[in-house]
Amino acid sequence: MVADAGLIALGAGIAIGAAAIATAWAQKTIGAAAVGAAAENDKMFGRGLVYMVLPETIVLFGLVIAFMLIQKI
Repeated sequence: MVADAGLIALGAGIAIGAAAIATAWAQKTIGAAAVGAAAENDKMFGRGLVYMVLPETIVLFGLVIAFMLIQKI
């Protein structure tokens, strides 16, 4: 039983870690493009801001999965 709890905790940590890395990579790419677009056209700032927020859902999904796993301990 102790080994099962450890594996569940490890899985929850991997879920959060992988989601955070994926979000960071997506925001890096989108952020560079959004800043470039906003530098050329001021009207693109709002759209770029929305595109920067969208990858945050990846972390939220990882957090939900981690909570679902932790509840099984």
